[in-house]
Amino acid sequence: MTASDDTTPRHERVTHHETPGPRNSLTYWTTARSPLRVAINYIVVWLVRISPSLRFKRWLLRRIGVTVGPGVSWGLEATPDVFWPDLITIEADAIVGYDATILCHEFLQDEYRTGEVVVGERAMIGAGAIVLPGVKIGHDARIAANSLVTRDVPPGTTVAGVPAEPMGGSDDDETTVE
Repeated sequence: MTASDDTTPRHERVTHHETPGPRNSLTYWTTARSPLRVAINYIVVWLVRISPSLRFKRWLLRRIGVTVGPGVSWGLEATPDVFWPDLITIEADAIVGYDATILCHEFLQDEYRTGEVVVGERAMIGAGAIVLPGVKIGHDARIAANSLVTRDVPPGTTVAGVPAEPMGGSDDDETTVE
């Protein structure tokens, strides 16, 4: 992974892996990740999705490599990346809402990409939201339900939509038309 700071775009933080043959990259997933590891992850992710116990969910997530801070709340049906869960960090007291998805990979035609996802302390990811690889969500940030997070979310910011954009804002965010 490339060294980055808070201004580095997500696409520059993801690692690009060329497809080893003439077909799309998903065809070759077994060369990217061990099928046994993915199968075990899938079973654990299934348990994480249906368990009502937050304590058990945190324990399970740690078993598949997710870095989970104290007090993290992982909603029912929320899904961590099944291929690369070890690239997810959820800091203290963050909330991942019902049916949210955190992806750390993208299988494309000529390559696949992997990237870390970091969810800061006390950040909230709304129900049904999707977070793409390489995204950093700052502390106390809020992601509205059903949003697609394609860029970093600064600390304390609320974003919504597809793609997710800051809500509200200051006069600096407004465009004046004369």
